[in-house]
Amino acid sequence: MTDKDPFNFDLRVSTDKKKRRSGRRGMSGAFETSQRVCEHPGCEEPGQYRAPKSPDNLEDFLWFCRDHVREYNLKWNFFDGTTEAEMEAQLDRDRVWDRPTKPFRKSVEEKAWARLGIEDPHQVLGANATRNPGRAGNGLGRKLPPTERRAIEILDAKDNWTKAEIRKAYKALIKVLHPDMNGGDRSDEDRLQEVVWAWDQIKVSRNFTD
Repeated sequence: MTDKDPFNFDLRVSTDKKKRRSGRRGMSGAFETSQRVCEHPGCEEPGQYRAPKSPDNLEDFLWFCRDHVREYNLKWNFFDGTTEAEMEAQLDRDRVWDRPTKPFRKSVEEKAWARLGIEDPHQVLGANATRNPGRAGNGLGRKLPPTERRAIEILDAKDNWTKAEIRKAYKALIKVLHPDMNGGDRSDEDRLQEVVWAWDQIKVSRNFTD
């Protein structure tokens, strides 16, 4: 039997032992077969716990006893000596496991439009091609703050109604949703809170006449 397999991997037991110089690792994290002495100055306890020497040298270790490895770890700072920009860059890489995504390549169709000087294919349809006509049934479709637009939708009202008209829609919803009005049923409490919030926005608004 040869020492190496056909793929040139060294399968010898002696080689494996060399790779495992630190010995067997126990449940506590200690390398119980280690014969090292703790590297903390003045300590003679067995050095069964390893810790990387520095953030730039994570493959080379110092060996300590249990108490001194805890002390070492408490003082460990992976970002020691790095600038804020370098730290932010490292955090960004860690969010994607140091495997940043690459932008999609342009499709053949996109390249064809680009040769004609067109970035968006809708441009060939004219200025109204990408215009959003808005949701139907919103009255005049006038501009409102986002909170008031949302309130109108919740109350199932139109933005050209007066406050009195919107209040009627609000009271109608209250009668349907309030537990006191429907036999104590509280299944619509979340919806009820939305309706109350919506009316609070409209009643103080200056965009609706009384």
